[in-house]
Amino acid sequence: MKLITEYISHKLSYSIEEAKGGKKNTFLEGVFMQAENQNKNGRIYTREVLTPAVDKFVNEQVITGRAVGELNHPEGPSINLDKVSHRITELKWDGNNVMGKALILDTPMGQIVKGLVEGGVQLGVSSRGMGSLSMKDGVNYVKDDFLLNTIDIVQDPSAPNAFVNGIMEGVSYEEDRPGHYIATIEKGETEVKEPIKEGYSEEQQSAGFEHFLSKL
Repeated sequence: MKLITEYISHKLSYSIEEAKGGKKNTFLEGVFMQAENQNKNGRIYTREVLTPAVDKFVNEQVITGRAVGELNHPEGPSINLDKVSHRITELKWDGNNVMGKALILDTPMGQIVKGLVEGGVQLGVSSRGMGSLSMKDGVNYVKDDFLLNTIDIVQDPSAPNAFVNGIMEGVSYEEDRPGHYIATIEKGETEVKEPIKEGYSEEQQSAGFEHFLSKL
Protein backbone atom coordinates (compact mmCIF):
# COMPACT_ATOMS: atom_id res chain seq x y z
CA MET A 1 0.00 0.00 0.00
CA LYS A 2 1.02 3.60 -0.60
CA LEU A 3 1.41 6.40 1.92
CA ILE A 4 -1.38 8.91 1.19
CA THR A 5 -1.76 12.36 2.77
CA GLU A 6 -4.53 14.86 2.13
CA TYR A 7 -4.45 18.50 3.23
CA ILE A 8 -7.80 20.02 4.21
CA SER A 9 -8.05 23.70 3.26
CA HIS A 10 -11.01 24.50 5.52
CA LYS A 11 -10.22 27.05 8.21
CA LEU A 12 -9.94 25.61 11.70
CA SER A 13 -11.13 27.13 14.94
CA TYR A 14 -9.36 27.17 18.28
CA SER A 15 -10.90 27.09 21.72
CA ILE A 16 -9.71 27.04 25.32
CA GLU A 17 -11.61 24.93 27.82
CA GLU A 18 -11.05 24.82 31.54
CA ALA A 19 -10.41 21.35 32.94
CA LYS A 20 -10.29 20.02 36.49
CA GLY A 21 -7.89 21.84 38.76
CA GLY A 22 -8.15 25.04 36.78
CA LYS A 23 -5.95 23.79 33.94
CA LYS A 24 -6.78 25.28 30.56
CA ASN A 25 -6.78 23.02 27.50
CA THR A 26 -6.38 24.23 23.93
CA PHE A 27 -8.42 22.50 21.25
CA LEU A 28 -8.38 22.63 17.45
CA GLU A 29 -11.66 21.94 15.64
CA GLY A 30 -12.95 21.80 12.09
CA VAL A 31 -13.20 19.65 8.98
CA PHE A 32 -10.56 16.91 9.25
CA MET A 33 -11.48 14.80 6.19
CA GLN A 34 -13.95 14.81 3.29
CA ALA A 35 -15.75 12.21 1.21
CA GLU A 36 -17.27 12.36 -2.28
CA ASN A 37 -15.20 15.41 -3.19
CA GLN A 38 -12.20 15.53 -5.52
CA ASN A 39 -9.41 17.03 -3.44
CA LYS A 40 -6.40 19.11 -4.50
CA ASN A 41 -4.44 15.93 -5.15
CA GLY A 42 -7.08 14.81 -7.64
CA ARG A 43 -8.29 11.96 -5.42
CA ILE A 44 -11.76 11.00 -4.25
CA TYR A 45 -12.71 9.08 -1.12
CA THR A 46 -16.20 7.62 -1.40
CA ARG A 47 -18.36 7.31 1.73
CA GLU A 48 -18.18 3.53 1.30
CA VAL A 49 -14.38 3.70 1.61
CA LEU A 50 -13.98 6.44 4.19
CA THR A 51 -16.71 5.40 6.65
CA PRO A 52 -15.16 2.07 7.71
CA ALA A 53 -11.70 3.65 7.87
CA VAL A 54 -12.96 6.41 10.18
CA ASP A 55 -14.99 3.95 12.27
CA LYS A 56 -11.95 1.71 12.75
CA PHE A 57 -9.77 4.68 13.73
CA VAL A 58 -12.36 5.95 16.22
CA ASN A 59 -12.94 2.55 17.83
CA GLU A 60 -9.29 1.53 18.02
CA GLN A 61 -7.52 4.86 18.51
CA VAL A 62 -9.80 7.74 19.53
CA ILE A 63 -11.89 5.93 22.15
CA THR A 64 -8.81 4.30 23.67
CA GLY A 65 -6.93 7.61 23.92
CA ARG A 66 -4.22 6.57 21.45
CA ALA A 67 -5.13 8.81 18.50
CA VAL A 68 -2.09 11.05 18.52
CA GLY A 69 -0.74 13.06 15.59
CA GLU A 70 2.41 14.99 14.76
CA LEU A 71 3.35 18.53 13.86
CA ASN A 72 4.06 18.22 10.12
CA HIS A 73 4.10 14.92 8.26
CA PRO A 74 6.96 12.49 8.81
CA GLU A 75 8.29 10.53 5.85
CA GLY A 76 6.40 7.36 6.72
CA PRO A 77 3.17 6.06 8.24
CA SER A 78 4.51 5.21 11.72
CA ILE A 79 3.85 7.55 14.66
CA ASN A 80 6.97 9.18 16.12
CA LEU A 81 6.20 9.84 19.78
CA ASP A 82 8.91 12.50 20.07
CA LYS A 83 7.09 14.53 17.40
CA VAL A 84 3.56 14.18 18.78
CA SER A 85 1.73 17.49 19.22
CA HIS A 86 -1.92 16.60 19.77
CA ARG A 87 -4.46 13.92 20.57
CA ILE A 88 -7.59 13.55 18.45
CA THR A 89 -10.55 13.41 20.82
CA GLU A 90 -13.46 13.33 18.39
CA LEU A 91 -14.34 12.45 14.80
CA LYS A 92 -17.92 12.57 13.57
CA TRP A 93 -19.76 12.92 10.27
CA ASP A 94 -21.56 16.05 9.14
CA GLY A 95 -22.81 15.38 5.63
CA ASN A 96 -19.73 14.33 3.67
CA ASN A 97 -17.38 16.11 6.07
CA VAL A 98 -15.58 14.38 8.92
CA MET A 99 -15.58 16.94 11.72
CA GLY A 100 -12.76 16.59 14.20
CA LYS A 101 -11.55 17.92 17.51
CA ALA A 102 -7.98 17.64 18.82
CA LEU A 103 -6.43 18.48 22.19
CA ILE A 104 -3.07 20.25 21.90
CA LEU A 105 -0.69 18.44 24.24
CA ASP A 106 1.97 19.80 26.59
CA THR A 107 4.73 18.18 24.56
CA PRO A 108 7.58 20.09 22.89
CA MET A 109 5.73 19.99 19.55
CA GLY A 110 2.44 20.82 21.24
CA GLN A 111 4.01 23.89 22.81
CA ILE A 112 5.15 24.99 19.36
CA VAL A 113 1.58 24.61 18.07
CA LYS A 114 0.24 26.67 20.98
CA GLY A 115 2.84 29.36 20.34
CA LEU A 116 1.96 29.52 16.65
CA VAL A 117 -1.76 29.74 17.42
CA GLU A 118 -1.20 32.50 19.96
CA GLY A 119 0.89 34.31 17.37
CA GLY A 120 -1.96 34.26 14.87
CA VAL A 121 -0.54 31.59 12.55
CA GLN A 122 -3.29 29.74 10.69
CA LEU A 123 -2.52 26.04 10.82
CA GLY A 124 -4.25 23.22 9.00
CA VAL A 125 -4.73 19.48 9.28
CA SER A 126 -3.76 16.69 6.92
CA SER A 127 -4.76 13.05 7.10
CA ARG A 128 -2.09 10.35 6.87
CA GLY A 129 -3.08 6.88 5.74
CA MET A 130 -2.22 3.79 3.76
CA GLY A 131 -4.03 2.55 0.70
CA SER A 132 -4.10 1.95 -3.02
CA LEU A 133 -5.69 3.83 -5.91
CA SER A 134 -7.76 3.00 -8.95
CA MET A 135 -8.24 5.26 -11.97
CA LYS A 136 -11.78 5.87 -13.23
CA ASP A 137 -12.73 8.49 -15.81
CA GLY A 138 -9.41 10.25 -15.28
CA VAL A 139 -9.85 10.49 -11.51
CA ASN A 140 -7.97 8.55 -8.82
CA TYR A 141 -10.30 6.83 -6.37
CA VAL A 142 -8.95 5.59 -3.05
CA LYS A 143 -9.77 1.88 -2.79
CA ASP A 144 -11.45 0.03 0.07
CA ASP A 145 -8.14 -1.13 1.55
CA PHE A 146 -7.60 2.40 2.92
CA LEU A 147 -6.34 2.57 6.50
CA LEU A 148 -6.32 5.87 8.40
CA ASN A 149 -3.15 6.19 10.48
CA THR A 150 -3.69 9.63 11.98
CA ILE A 151 -4.35 13.30 11.28
CA ASP A 152 -1.38 15.65 11.54
CA ILE A 153 -1.15 19.40 12.04
CA VAL A 154 0.58 21.14 9.14
CA GLN A 155 1.37 24.68 8.07
CA ASP A 156 2.41 24.33 4.44
CA PRO A 157 0.09 22.04 2.47
CA SER A 158 2.24 22.06 -0.65
CA ALA A 159 5.22 20.20 0.79
CA PRO A 160 3.56 16.97 2.00
CA ASN A 161 1.28 16.79 -1.02
CA ALA A 162 4.17 17.16 -3.45
CA PHE A 163 6.15 14.56 -1.52
CA VAL A 164 3.39 11.97 -1.64
CA ASN A 165 2.41 12.58 -5.24
CA GLY A 166 5.97 12.48 -6.48
CA ILE A 167 8.77 10.85 -4.57
CA MET A 168 6.63 8.41 -2.61
CA GLU A 169 5.08 6.92 -5.75
CA GLY A 170 7.76 4.22 -5.78
CA VAL A 171 7.40 3.19 -2.15
CA SER A 172 5.06 0.65 -0.62
CA TYR A 173 4.65 -0.24 3.04
CA GLU A 174 4.12 -3.43 4.97
CA GLU A 175 3.14 -3.61 8.64
CA ASP A 176 5.72 -5.67 10.51
CA ARG A 177 4.10 -5.10 13.92
CA PRO A 178 1.05 -3.15 15.10
CA GLY A 179 1.50 0.53 14.27
CA HIS A 180 4.96 0.09 12.72
CA TYR A 181 5.68 -0.14 9.00
CA ILE A 182 8.60 -1.09 6.77
CA ALA A 183 9.01 0.73 3.46
CA THR A 184 10.20 -1.09 0.36
CA ILE A 185 11.26 0.48 -2.92
CA GLU A 186 9.49 -0.72 -6.00
CA LYS A 187 10.88 -0.94 -9.51
CA GLY A 188 8.22 -1.47 -12.13
CA GLU A 189 6.00 -4.11 -10.62
CA THR A 190 8.70 -5.93 -8.72
CA GLU A 191 9.40 -5.47 -5.06
CA VAL A 192 12.76 -4.42 -3.90
CA LYS A 193 15.17 -5.69 -2.33
CA GLU A 194 16.23 -2.95 0.03
CA PRO A 195 14.00 -1.81 2.92
CA ILE A 196 14.19 1.79 4.09
CA LYS A 197 14.99 1.34 7.74
CA GLU A 198 14.10 3.78 10.46
CA GLY A 199 16.61 4.85 13.07
CA TYR A 200 19.53 5.67 10.75
CA SER A 201 21.68 8.76 11.22
CA GLU A 202 20.98 11.79 9.02
CA GLU A 203 24.06 10.97 6.92
CA GLN A 204 22.87 7.38 6.41
CA GLN A 205 19.36 8.53 5.61
CA SER A 206 20.68 11.07 3.10
CA ALA A 207 22.84 8.46 1.40
CA GLY A 208 19.97 6.01 1.33
CA PHE A 209 17.62 8.63 -0.05
CA GLU A 210 20.03 9.49 -2.87
CA HIS A 211 20.31 5.79 -3.62
CA PHE A 212 16.51 5.59 -3.67
CA LEU A 213 16.20 8.52 -6.09
CA SER A 214 18.72 6.91 -8.43
CA LYS A 215 16.36 3.95 -8.79
CA LEU A 216 13.34 6.02 -9.90
